[in-house]
Amino acid sequence: MREPASPVSIGSHDYERKEEKMRKYIGVVLGALIASLISGAFARAAEPIRIGAIFAVTGPASFLGAPEAKTLEMLVAETNRKGGVLGRKIDLIIKDSGASPEKAVSFAKQLIEEDKVFAIIGPSTSGETMKIKGIAEQGKTILLSCAAAEEIVNPVAKWVFKTPQKDSDAVIKIFQEMKRMKISRIGVLSGNDGFGNAGKGQIEKLAPQYGITIAANEVYDAKASDLTAEVTKIKAADVQAIINWSVVPAQAIVIKNARQIGIKVPIFQSHGFGNIKYVQAAGAAAEGVMFPAGRLLVADVLPKSNPQRELLIRYKKNYMSFCSGEECSTFGGHAYDAYTILLKAIGQAKSTDKEAVRTAIEHLKGFVGTGGIFNFSPTDHNGLNVDAFEMLTVKNGKFALLKK
Repeated sequence: MREPASPVSIGSHDYERKEEKMRKYIGVVLGALIASLISGAFARAAEPIRIGAIFAVTGPASFLGAPEAKTLEMLVAETNRKGGVLGRKIDLIIKDSGASPEKAVSFAKQLIEEDKVFAIIGPSTSGETMKIKGIAEQGKTILLSCAAAEEIVNPVAKWVFKTPQKDSDAVIKIFQEMKRMKISRIGVLSGNDGFGNAGKGQIEKLAPQYGITIAANEVYDAKASDLTAEVTKIKAADVQAIINWSVVPAQAIVIKNARQIGIKVPIFQSHGFGNIKYVQAAGAAAEGVMFPAGRLLVADVLPKSNPQRELLIRYKKNYMSFCSGEECSTFGGHAYDAYTILLKAIGQAKSTDKEAVRTAIEHLKGFVGTGGIFNFSPTDHNGLNVDAFEMLTVKNGKFALLKK
């Protein structure tokens, strides 16, 4: 007679089968969890780096903002075609301020608080930048301004940088040329915007150091359409030359009106004249106008040994191709520099930690840009000096190097 199987033996087999099923179940769950975590990590790593931009694409300063926006769109598209930076694409958000400081403030808050951008490039104008630099500081967001006023970075603000050359260096370059021409009595005209006010202050401050007397000093409305009254006052002061400091279309009206009333003395413009559209707006009256500018506008005639030449020619070629033949300007170049400086700093920091990238910008040396060779420091958030400028003139309706 066959003995019944041991109950203990049966229970043991059942327990082992249940234990094996449990192990498989836990394995499946753990596998799914690990896969989910890995997938999430990759998803986070692949999230784009969000960059905001505030440009005056339309409105009175569109000569600045439009080429800046086009330049940034071109560069971001190129970056993303190459796989991005640190394996992450760039997500660009451009806001059109129309040169309104109030809109710039609203957009800056939106970009920082709602869009959570990594950095902001712009604004186009000094007045806008001065209004939002405190917002960038409070939000601990890198701001790379495309505006020129020296007060943007003087005194230094931790999170704020700018790419255009300094007002004071532009004034020095003009005064050096005036000294060579034996000019000592001048008339000054300046726009009533942030850029105009800042430049006027630098002219007044530096004139005595170069033996320059300001015999007439007129401020005009940046939105003016006729400035005959202002240039008539300059003419009455019997000056040897004029400095017209502006970054808006009204600067072309000054030139036209001055020549129309018979002013024949040399006219000097600020570095805010670096767009051929200003020359076209002034017409024949612009012939012979002199101004300091970066080397972008005369890249083709630079010696092959110049460290900026290759970059400038490449940018001009790419911009014209991207913009259907439109000529580039120094203003688009400011956006080019801001973006490439930011990407260089991200690469050096090997991360998108804001503090690490900010520090990397602050210690960037020998960086070749369209505006010059940048050498930043904790006490210099512009990184350029007077050597970033060449003196240019208008010859046959085009920009040319001023021959000594």
